[in-house]
Amino acid sequence: MRAGTENAVIVACADLAATQALAARLAPHLRAGDAVLLEGALAAGKTAFVAMLCHALGVVAPVTSPSYVIAHQYAGAALDVVHVDAWRLDGADEFADLGLEEQAARAVTLIEWGARVAPAVAEPLRVQIDFAEAGEQARQFRFTAEGARWQGVLDDLRRIQPAGAGQGA
Repeated sequence: MRAGTENAVIVACADLAATQALAARLAPHLRAGDAVLLEGALAAGKTAFVAMLCHALGVVAPVTSPSYVIAHQYAGAALDVVHVDAWRLDGADEFADLGLEEQAARAVTLIEWGARVAPAVAEPLRVQIDFAEAGEQARQFRFTAEGARWQGVLDDLRRIQPAGAGQGA
């Protein structure tokens, strides 16, 4: 793991176990009203990471891609989750038209293809997921954020190397 800038952290995960450990490390930092914007190529692992985060938050229901329904809501033991796939949305206005404000205020909102709707989200945590050359399951996660809300989270990710994770690229 290495810091890219003061407000960015890169974590390399060599396999699914390391990715799951990363999700478990991030989950306790999340709270109601937070938004996490996920980006990455097709099949980079956005939905898999969301599922790992959901399970770390105590969601017992199967977590599936909301590509065709746009949003799923899950009850978690620690925190409820609104899971959005913004791929088919035409920007921030269409995202706002979904009317998820009330649910999002009581839950963490995880948004795949989040850059498409970023203007509608205040102070999100951004997660860029990229394939890594270390193997089929290897991924690199780049966390960025602005504002005081996420500084402690980024600081924690700088200090902790998830079990099984490789060195940052």
